[in-house]
Parts: sequence; C-alpha cells; structure tokens
Amino acid sequence: MPGKNLSREEARDRAAIIRVESYRVHLDVSAAADPGRPTFRSTTRISFDCAEPGASSFADLLAPEVVSVELNGLALDAAEVFDGTRVALPVLAAHNELTVVAECAYSRTGEGLHRFVDPVDGETYLYTHYEPADARRVFANFEQPDLKAPFAFTVTAPAAWDVYANAVPAEITDEGAARTWEFAPTRPISTYLTAVVAGPYHVVRDHYARELPDGTVLEIPLAATCRRSLAPHFDAEEILTVTKQGLDFFHQEFDYPYPFGKYDQCFVPEYNIGAMENPGCVTFREEFVFRSKVTGAAYESRANVILHEMAHMWFGDLVTMKWWDDLWLKESFADFMGSYAQIGAGTRYRSAWITFANRRKAWAYRQDQFPTTHPITADIRDLEDAKLNFDGITYAKGASVLKQLVAYVGRDAFFEGARGYFRKHAFGNTVLTDLLDALEETSGRDLRTWSAAWLQTSGVNTLTPEVVCDAEGRITELAIRQDGEPLRPHRIAVGLYDRAGDGALLRTGRFELDVAGERTAVAEAVGRELPALVLVNDDDLTYCKVRFDEHSLETLRTGLGDIADGAEAGGPSLARALAWSAVWNLTRDGLMPTRDYLDLVLRFAGRESDIGVLQSLHQQAGSALAVYADPARRAEYGTALAECALRELAQAAPGSDHQLAWARFLADTAERADHLELLRGLLDGTGRIDGLAVDQELRWSFWLALASHGRASTEELAAELARDNTASGRRQQTQCLAALPTPGAKAAAWTSVVDSEELPNALVEAQIAGFNRAGQRELTAGYAEPYFEMLESVWAERSIEIAMRIVGGFFPRYQTSAGTLAATDAWLAGHPDAAPALRRLVLECRDDLARALRAQECDAR
Repeated sequence: MPGKNLSREEARDRAAIIRVESYRVHLDVSAAADPGRPTFRSTTRISFDCAEPGASSFADLLAPEVVSVELNGLALDAAEVFDGTRVALPVLAAHNELTVVAECAYSRTGEGLHRFVDPVDGETYLYTHYEPADARRVFANFEQPDLKAPFAFTVTAPAAWDVYANAVPAEITDEGAARTWEFAPTRPISTYLTAVVAGPYHVVRDHYARELPDGTVLEIPLAATCRRSLAPHFDAEEILTVTKQGLDFFHQEFDYPYPFGKYDQCFVPEYNIGAMENPGCVTFREEFVFRSKVTGAAYESRANVILHEMAHMWFGDLVTMKWWDDLWLKESFADFMGSYAQIGAGTRYRSAWITFANRRKAWAYRQDQFPTTHPITADIRDLEDAKLNFDGITYAKGASVLKQLVAYVGRDAFFEGARGYFRKHAFGNTVLTDLLDALEETSGRDLRTWSAAWLQTSGVNTLTPEVVCDAEGRITELAIRQDGEPLRPHRIAVGLYDRAGDGALLRTGRFELDVAGERTAVAEAVGRELPALVLVNDDDLTYCKVRFDEHSLETLRTGLGDIADGAEAGGPSLARALAWSAVWNLTRDGLMPTRDYLDLVLRFAGRESDIGVLQSLHQQAGSALAVYADPARRAEYGTALAECALRELAQAAPGSDHQLAWARFLADTAERADHLELLRGLLDGTGRIDGLAVDQELRWSFWLALASHGRASTEELAAELARDNTASGRRQQTQCLAALPTPGAKAAAWTSVVDSEELPNALVEAQIAGFNRAGQRELTAGYAEPYFEMLESVWAERSIEIAMRIVGGFFPRYQTSAGTLAATDAWLAGHPDAAPALRRLVLECRDDLARALRAQECDAR
C-alpha cells in the first residue's frame, strides 16, 4: 500500500510543521465477543497546530473503512482523502481539529488490537500492541515518536469486562449490556506507547508508597492481570514483590518520581514479544504465567523482563528517542538495567550477570557478525528498518557497551548523568548527543571519541592473550592482542587462575587496565609463574570475543568445569560462564571442531551449578549437533548427547531444576528406540524417575519427541489435547502434528501458513517450528525451491510480523549444502530491488548457512 512504510524524511518533514495538542479516542468494542464482527468503531479527535498555515500533511490509519473525516468543521470526502494507509489533510490552519471515524479490524497477528478466544471457557480477550507503528491500526494519528501528546481514551466494552489503559479510569458508565470507561488524560507520550487491554481478566491489586525528598508521599496503585483460566497458576505475589523492589531501586538511582500514576502489568495471550513498556499498562506474554514446573532460570528471566520494562518508564517513556535511529536510547538502557537492577534492587536472583554473559551476549555476538550488522546508533530509513532493528545489536550489544561505559566513566557519574538527562528532557525527545552531553558533564570524560568507537561503528573485536615465559616458567611478557575493525578502547580485567589443593581453578591474580590499539602489555603480570589459565575480560567488563593462549586452552579441555571464581568449587561462576561463551564462539567461528565443543559439554555440563548456564549449554549443544557437526558423525554425536542426558537425569537430585533440565534435554536428543520408549513410559505411567513430575508442559515435550520420530499417532495427540484443551495445549498439539515425519504433515503445515491467512500468530509459529525439524532434512528438502518462489509475495501481502516469521522460519536452514547456499545467492542476485528488510532477513539466513558449512568443514578434518 502506498505510504504504509513511513520514511524518516517524511516523519522529519511532518514534525517540522505539526505540534499535537491532544488526542481523544473512543473505541467501541462492545460486540467484540461476536466472532462474526471483524471490526470495531474507532473515533479519533486530534487537536494540533500547524507552523505553516496553508500547508498540507497527513494522518496515519490502517483500516478497512473510513466512515467520515472532518477537518476544522468541514466534512471531507473519505473516499478522496483516505488511501488505505493515510488520511490526507489539505490546507491546514494555524490551529486544527481533526475527527476521523473508522471501522478498524481486530487483529489475529498480535499487531494492533488483538482478539483472542479462550478455548477453556469461550471468553474473549483484547489487548493492543503497537511498537513501532501499529497504533494506526486502532485509531488515526501521527505515527512517529517525536509527536508526543496527552491521550484521553474512552472504551465501550461488554458490561462484564474490565478495561485497562495508560491512565486511571475517571468515570465508568453502565449502559445495560455495555459499560463505557472514560480514562483520565495521560502525560505527553508517543503513539506507540498507548495501550488498551479489555476482557474478563483476573486481577490482583496492591499498592506502592514512597516518601519523596520534599516530604510528600508518592502513591502508585499496582495491578497484575491474566486470563481467568490461568488464575490458578498466577503467582502475582512474586511478580508484585519484584515490582516493588524495582520501584525502590529506580527511584533511588534515578531520583525522578515515577510519572505515570498507576502501574498495571497485564499478561496477555498470543503476544509476539516478551513485553512492552506502555506507561501505566505494561503488557507481557502470558507464558510468564507458569502452568507447570519451570527452573529458576525462568523466574529469573521474568524478573529481568519486569525490571527491563520498568526501566523504560524513564528511558523511553519519560524521555523518548526522536526517531528510530536512536532506538538504543531506550532498549540498550533497559536491557542493561534489567540485569543491573536484579542485583541492585536486592531481588533473590543473584546470577543476572552470569545469565547476561552467557545468553544475552551470545545473541549480540551472532547478530554483530552478520553482513547486515549495524552500529548501535543505526541508520533507520523507514518503519520496516525499525521493525528489524529490535535485534541483538540494539538490545544486547548496546547493553554490553553500557556496562563498559559504566566501567569507563564510573558508576556515580553514570547515574548522576542519567538524573540530569531525565530532568532536562522530561516528556520530550532526544538524540545521541543529548545523552553524551549529560554524561560528559558529570564524568569529565570526552565521550565523543568513545561514542564514535562504540556507538557509531559495527563489528566485534577479539581479544587474545599472548604469553611469553622464561625457562623457569615465569612470565616475561603478557600482552593483549586486539583484532577486528575498528580497534576500540576497552576497559578490561585479566584474570589468572591456578589449581587449588582440591583441584578447583581459582583466581590468583587480577589486573584491570585499558586496552587500546593492536597490542597492550599487562606489565603487572611480568615475573609471575605461568598460571593454568589466563582469562581475558574477566568480570565481563567489555564487549568482545575472547580467545585463549594454547596453554590456557589445554587447561579448559581438561578442567573447564573446575573454574570456581574464588568461590566454592562448583558454585555459580561468572568466569566459568565466560569460558563457556568463549569456546562456543570458537566453535561458531570454525576454529574449534564441533566434536571438541560437544566433548566439553559431555564432560562438564553435568557439573554446571548455574541452571541458566546449563540450559544455554543444552541449547547450544543442540544447535551444534544440528548444523555445525560433520554430517558423517551426527548420529554418533546425537547418541552420545542422549546418553549423557540419561545419565545426568538419573544422577540429578530428585525434584531439582537440574533434573527437569536434563529431562527436557533427553526429549530434545532422544532418537534411539530405548530412549523413546523411556519417554513413552514416563507418559503412560509405566516408567518413573524419582522426583520427576511429568506435568503438562513436560508431557508435551515428550510427545513432540515421539511425534518427530513417528512414534505418536494423530489420535494420541488428539487425546492429549482433550486432556489439555487450552491455548497452550493447542499450540503444542499443532507443533506435534506438523512435526510428524510424513509428507502429508509437512504439506499441511506449509499450506496452512503460506497459502492461508486464517491462523493466528501463535499457531503460525507452532506450525513453522514443527515443520522445520533438524532430523527431518529429507522430508523438507523439496521445499527449498518453493521457499524462494514465495518470498516476495509473502512480504508484500502479509503483515510484517507474520512475514518475518515465515521468511526466517521456513528458510531451509537444515539443508546445509553448497546447493542451498547457491540457491540463496541466486535469489539475492536475482532480486536486487526486493524490499531492503526482506533482503536483510535472507542475507542473515545465508550467513548462518555459510557459517554452518565452515564449521562442518572444521569438524570433518
């Protein structure tokens, strides 16, 4: 559609003449429970000024029908001024009143106003999600972050429902079968941050109070909601405890009172992302309401997300980037604060930085090595670019660089700079230099040079220790070599580790220094005995890939699991997590054979005490087996991993997180008949493992394994769905059916996603996950050609969220051959004018494939 993909230049031109005074939006969703009603009535009144009277502009709207448009009291011909994506606004006055009445569509893709029917009780639930630019699917607006304004929402909904929005309800009027909720105006916020959640949600309420420096008391009403059918599983007390701890922490550190009144947290179905920082009405994916036993890592992850979204109330909501180029001004900070606050706020989750080093940075390293990598401050030409830049660079690399910045300027200077930034730019929009100015003022550091190196360039550096010893084994030179362009300044720690009497590898020396240029000497290390291990970037202060000298690498081969950080041997260890991260990068880079990496997992994963690290190892070992292993050895490696899982499962403490993690890993790796029969026995009760509760989510994991190997029938899967006829159960059964190793199952999954728009986003994801199974390469080989044939039509015809899932999910990633690489290159060469965002996705898939082929070559040597 013309104009659907708003460009940066168009947004800049509009912002130059438009200043929005206020929005008043009325949504009538009183008939939402009727599946025959695909649309709802949306009425928007916008008051705004124009700096150039007589100029023309446009408002944004994606709607099936516009009923009427009125500008300054004059009715405009809707057929003439609305083209499907924009409402033309001719001859503007100095002050303007625009009223647009439209029939807007309920969404099944998680974009706009999403409608969901709970299979358990038939209840209907609604929620909005807009970022970066889907508020225009719900009401007419100026859809760009720098045209902030107060919003006053009115929602007419079924009488039995509750409605939540950014502000508190000012008045609720009963109208028989319906109720109308009028909400107080918000403070000035961007369109993408507005929110409405409506339905018969279960709610738990609480309250937060804090005395401010001026002696007044800040009162914040709290609420946590979920679908009624999930209420028995809703641990709202834990969620609200973390919420209060976070509010304490951010008020202490930011010294700016929470500015948005109430704080609702709504857990909603079929959500596309982890959560969204709508001020006063944060939305989360409801998978954070745990129906079955999960490990402590899942609770830690949820706490991280709660604190991440809370940080956005200041970084992103109070102060917002001018355009999506500076998306990092909110996402990098929130990603950093999510981990920082878990420790600083005194939550019970003390492994936040271990998880960050092992999981979040792995995402960043992968993204930063794509040919499509970009600086943290990116060049965002349009909304499609913006959608793709919610990636590992903007989140995890940006957060890593902020951790380095805190080390560079000092903690106190960093937070004092943030406080000044909030005070100066409250309810406004900023660019990079605004933040740098605030931090330079408090730190006294020149951050322009630092910014040029870290924020305005792309790529990851590699730091490698170079050790020279004399004949007696004493260090005569220890230097850090930096590779990669550009060479950056790094504040790092270098740790020296040696064996203790009990065999643990403990830190015996630590040197903190600035690394600059190609080679930096560590003078303090000269004269010391050669340690067993030299760990560059100990304490994970900077963002880099770590390499090892050969002596240290040999130590890891025989004792990676012995690294103990000076703590009790076998305890949670950041240093050990960094070592695991480093050997994984070596494997991905084709410098360590996959067999060597898997040997480390087989030998030492069972000794890993941190459950988050263990689950990362399981995931990475599965990826290594699927795409990095020499195909001739894949079956051998797979059997070894399954046997390892079985052995560790038997040895794990009954009822422990580790036992559950190993049970899931067994389901992921089981291929032999005896392994699969064990899973079936655990399902039907003929088998038992002491302490292992085979609850509903674990049952589905076992069924997926059986289905993938042709050991589950459609009748059995239907019976399991009858046992668990929930939204989650339907997703799981859909994935299992698509995973059946038959041509018919693959054809049905492909057709249901590619040739139809009937499926909601959650089932699209489930079909793709079941279709593309690593062990079913022969079954899916024939879909490579149709994949490339359908790319442009899918991109043109489907919403960007669904198109992204199809393009990335159906790529023939497990057809790791030169032929698949050539087919990908042929498509790229033959479609130079395809949408840049589409080409980026295909380029990234292509890079993953080429990397897999290099790793397989390394493993075959």
